[in-house]
Amino acid sequence: MIKYLICLMLLFNSIGGVFGQTANKKLSDEVLMTLVQKQTFRYFWDYAHPKSGLARERSNGEDDIVTIGGSGFGVMAIIVGVERGFVTREEGADRVLKIVQFLSNKETNSYHGMWPHWIDGKTGKTIPFSRKDDGADVVESAFLFQGLLAAHQYFSLNNSVESSIRGIIDRLWRDAEWSFFTQGQDVLYWHWSPNNGWAMNHQIKGHNECHIAYVLGASSPTYAIKTGVYHKGWATSNVFLNGREYYGIKLPLGNDFEKGGPLFFTHYSYMGLDPRGLRDCYADYEEQMKAHTLINRAYCIDNPKEYKGYGKKCWGLTASDGDKGYSAHSPGNDCGVITPTAAISSIAYTPNYSLEAMRFFYEELGENLWGEYGFKDAFNLTNNWFAHSYLAIDQGPIVVMIENYRSALIWNLFMSHPDIQRGLKRLGFTSPHLK
Repeated sequence: MIKYLICLMLLFNSIGGVFGQTANKKLSDEVLMTLVQKQTFRYFWDYAHPKSGLARERSNGEDDIVTIGGSGFGVMAIIVGVERGFVTREEGADRVLKIVQFLSNKETNSYHGMWPHWIDGKTGKTIPFSRKDDGADVVESAFLFQGLLAAHQYFSLNNSVESSIRGIIDRLWRDAEWSFFTQGQDVLYWHWSPNNGWAMNHQIKGHNECHIAYVLGASSPTYAIKTGVYHKGWATSNVFLNGREYYGIKLPLGNDFEKGGPLFFTHYSYMGLDPRGLRDCYADYEEQMKAHTLINRAYCIDNPKEYKGYGKKCWGLTASDGDKGYSAHSPGNDCGVITPTAAISSIAYTPNYSLEAMRFFYEELGENLWGEYGFKDAFNLTNNWFAHSYLAIDQGPIVVMIENYRSALIWNLFMSHPDIQRGLKRLGFTSPHLK
């Protein structure tokens, strides 16, 4: 009986941190970050589609809808999970091999080397994102390639599994026809469909979440875009250059009305692309990421619409679910919805402020916000609403960007790929990573 009670006490102590550990003992920053990473990682490990290994779009959606961009984030999260010991290297490698084998299967739909926004995780067939969006999605594919190239660099051992991972990723990467998506013009186009052609007619221009698409396009060893596509396409939008001050903070790039826009602009392209010391002829991207994050936080502190809860510890506007549906929340589209990934995934830019927010979400909002796969997607304290959902594109940056803050793991991997090094140089970038 005594041995039984001792075992129970040891078990209780080992899991006590899951909901705040104890009432009078706070977790250290390191323990809290590891806990958040580990719990959020489970979305991409336990909740991954059983056949493909790809990331399901959301926790409260159709079981077979997997997201291509979110799966790229998931691949990066798996690398973090291996490095942090959440799973073994062998387990992580097996899962990534399963993913890339599914992606390379002839039954899995791709178009000129690019995947659609959604596919069926069981069959690999395209699931239309909208009526005419039923073919290639260049931006979602770019997010996936960002993860695949990081995995190519990470799984470097000369065994059958890791060699296969690298070989398949290299073939997928070389098959992607970036230049096709310019239509022979000086800009990338977001969509192409075998049924609707270029009907979506959506040019990719910045500054937004799509920077990585141009970097990858310039880095391709087989179908590279011309450098003029970057300078005459991406950088010519009327929401590209900014230079204004908001709350005393100068914002180099981005939309004026939106005060830079939702915070996922600072996450999605920069999970692999390291903004630290990254410069081109338009901006210092480290300065851009910090300014955008600080302005978003300052807006929440100012709280011009007087929503409940907004403040120094409770901030972060980005795209997420909300009590009135999914929306790209920002200072220009403020509905009272705070999204944990916004502040937490900005930790590499504003570590003290992001940790303060993470601690508030975990310790003060507690079980209302914390669950099976980490922090639920969003909340609105004015309307006493907490999401029940988790979204792949919001969970992934939490795992990866915390790790980039702690060890720069994914940044170092992605930036080490020789094609990326060559592409950045072609576009005129400077970076401490460039040899």
